[in-house]
Amino acid sequence: MNDKLIVALDYATEQDAMALVNQLGDAVSYYKVGLELFLNTRGSVVDLIKAQNKNVFLDLKFHDIPNTVAQAVAWAASLGVDMFTLHSSGGEEMMRKSVETVNETCERLNVKRPNMVGVTILTSFDEAGIAKVGYKNNIADTVLNLAGLCKTSGMNGIVCSPHEAANIKAACGSDFITVCPGIRPAWAAAGDQKRITTPADAIRIGVDHMVVGRPITKAEHPYEAALKIMEEIGGVTK
Repeated sequence: MNDKLIVALDYATEQDAMALVNQLGDAVSYYKVGLELFLNTRGSVVDLIKAQNKNVFLDLKFHDIPNTVAQAVAWAASLGVDMFTLHSSGGEEMMRKSVETVNETCERLNVKRPNMVGVTILTSFDEAGIAKVGYKNNIADTVLNLAGLCKTSGMNGIVCSPHEAANIKAACGSDFITVCPGIRPAWAAAGDQKRITTPADAIRIGVDHMVVGRPITKAEHPYEAALKIMEEIGGVTK
C-alpha cells in the first residue's frame, strides 16, 4: 500500500519541498513534482528526491505537436522519474509517438521505463465547466473516450477523478493505471476540488495512486496526517 499515496509537493522552493520530504520520512515513498516546483528549482528537486530513494511523479502535462512532445518526453525519461503526464487531448498520434520515443530512450540509456499517464479532465472542472470550454459530452463519457485513446496509444494509464476510476478499469483492464487527485480524507476541507472522495473509498473502487496535497502539506502535523491516511487505506479490504 505504500506507493498508493503520492504527496503533492506544491511549493515554490526547493527548501520547502525537501523540508516536507525529510519531515515525512518513511511514511511516504512517492512525491509529485508539478510545474511550479519544477520550474522554480530548474528541475534540481527531482535529483534530490531520487537521492532519498523516493519515487517521483513528474506532473508537467506535456501537450504540443507530436514531434515537440516526443523530444520533451525523451528528456523526462532520462531524468529517472517513475511516472509522468501528458495531456490526452493532444491526441493519439502525439501519445503514440511519445510512447515509442520513451521506449527507445530507456533502452538506449539502460534506465527503467517510467509509467506514462494521460491527463483527462482536470478535477477542478464540473459539468458546467466543461460545457463552457466546448466539450459536448458529459465528464464521464469524455473521460472514458480519452482513456480509450490512451490505451490504444500504448500509454500505461490516466489521471482522472476517483469517480471515473471504476469505469476506466472496466473498459481498459485492471492493469490500466488510475492516478487520482481530488482525494480528501473526511477530516480535511475540499478546497477547490469538486469531484472528490475519501482515501478508503478510493481504494475500494480500484484507484492505483491517490494524489494528496493540502490535507498533508497544510496540516499542523504533516507526518501524523500522512500516517493517518496510510492507516486508513491499509485497513481497506476490497
